[in-house]
Amino acid sequence: MTTYAALLRGINVGGSRKVPMAELRTLMEGLGHGSVRSHLQSGQAVFTADHGDEESLAAELTAAIQKHFGFSVDVIVRDHAYLAAIADACPFPAAELEGKQLHVTYFSQPVDADRFAAIDQAAFLPEEFRLGDRALYLYAPNGLGRSKLAEQFAKPRVNKGLIATTRNWNTVVKLVEMTAAE
Repeated sequence: MTTYAALLRGINVGGSRKVPMAELRTLMEGLGHGSVRSHLQSGQAVFTADHGDEESLAAELTAAIQKHFGFSVDVIVRDHAYLAAIADACPFPAAELEGKQLHVTYFSQPVDADRFAAIDQAAFLPEEFRLGDRALYLYAPNGLGRSKLAEQFAKPRVNKGLIATTRNWNTVVKLVEMTAAE
């Protein structure tokens, strides 16, 4: 039995694409997943599964959400080992920063530096980013909502063909804790 986190992109924002967490938990239990728990209202659920891999579990949940709620939601599924490795590999001094200053964008597949070559990092200082394993770390000292660098990641040349979803550092740490073996 493996413990995973499902990261749903763009739900419960601005009153649209509402996915109540209680309904999501029930839906996931109906798919045969165990120990289903959610975190916040912004699209994180932790569960156990004894079948499938990250991609097939994400596809299964995406299809179930479409059928149940009537709209499509991009989903990324990652296991505890991956989530812990991402937290451990953070290139920024996470312990010294507020959770709103540090973010991780999880990608559906590996990305290389070429996708980001057109971004002049020096032009956005003190904001910075670094690439990780299917992830991007963003230091935004004034928060994500005010980040000019974060706006660059939404451009088609950067995210074409990818599912990408961002979580603040507090959520990154919480998901590692929630997916740890009990």
